[in-house]
Amino acid sequence: MTENEFNEVADAVFARIELALDGSDEDIDYDSNGSVMEIEFADGGKVIVNRHVPNREIWLAAKSGGFHYALQDGRWFSQRDGSELFARLGELVQLGSGKKLDF
Repeated sequence: MTENEFNEVADAVFARIELALDGSDEDIDYDSNGSVMEIEFADGGKVIVNRHVPNREIWLAAKSGGFHYALQDGRWFSQRDGSELFARLGELVQLGSGKKLDF
């Protein structure tokens, strides 16, 4: 995958996350500059979503740890634990906010 192709699919990931956060009735703050998104919770906790261009991965960082996701067959999976990006993000947001969101 070229850098441009990766950035296009990563843009779609960020747009999907923003759409879910914006469409939610929950008061979850986030800030995105295109390559990094910080999702902040009332207790000050955060989940950071970052595109890592050199490895063609999407990274999640939270208090519970860091997770790296690569595109496989149209979905983002962790090489380490096999989790799927949007499922893990939903778990992390629920841990931080107490609210369940579907991404």
